[in-house]
Amino acid sequence: MSQSTAHQAHQSDLVDRIAGVGLVAYGVVHLLIGWLAVTLAVGDRQGGASSTGAVKQLAQQPYGEALVWLIAVGMILLVVWRLIEAALGYRDKDGAERTLRRLLSVGKAVVYGTIAYSAVDVATGSPQKGGSGGGTDSMTATLMNRPGGQFLVGAVGVGIVAVGVAHLVTAWRESYLKKLDGEGRSGSSGTAFRWLARTGYVAKGLALGVVGVLFLSAAVTHQAKKSGGLDQALRTVLDQPFGPVLLAGIGLGFAAYGLFCFVQARHLDR
Repeated sequence: MSQSTAHQAHQSDLVDRIAGVGLVAYGVVHLLIGWLAVTLAVGDRQGGASSTGAVKQLAQQPYGEALVWLIAVGMILLVVWRLIEAALGYRDKDGAERTLRRLLSVGKAVVYGTIAYSAVDVATGSPQKGGSGGGTDSMTATLMNRPGGQFLVGAVGVGIVAVGVAHLVTAWRESYLKKLDGEGRSGSSGTAFRWLARTGYVAKGLALGVVGVLFLSAAVTHQAKKSGGLDQALRTVLDQPFGPVLLAGIGLGFAAYGLFCFVQARHLDR
């Protein structure tokens, strides 16, 4: 093996380790969201089931502050991984497809960075402005008051719905299998991993769809308070006929996605 090839292999191993640690942290966040959603479904309506709400709940547990810092570090590592992917990845793709995939990596880095920021806020005891959901209302109201604000809020809603639909399409096409190495796709364990991923992607797709619809409703009615994040979306599901059953199913789906993150960390395909 040449020195250049050995150096590239070392860099690739390092990136894999960074991604693995980040995926474990991301999995923990989804397990917490799932747990809080199920808790909400069976009667505790006080907890927040967004990523920020989940991290807040974790911080209140024994050794919670240390665990929150670990989640923050894990999310930062995921940001690094996705930015490396955005800058150097997808070289086997051409033209528009490569550009699109790199832009998606940047978008994912923003999501992970937001969770990392929230985790650091919780760990350092910084006050959350506006309480649960208030931040989303404030953001939507600010956007709504700008020129073309209703259109912008509606565009955000359409974008979130599109991401939700993309999750459902991923579940249908089993595109997530591309993220696993051969060992992770084979045998009875591979079958179990498929079901974890499919369940998780469907649950996230449905939840994001509700979030997007809330933004669209806010745009149509010009009422910022009708928008909302994951907390409000799950509470909206809870208020529907058979809501507790649906919400419990979504919560279990988020937990399944969290477990699949652990699988990815172990069987990540380069």
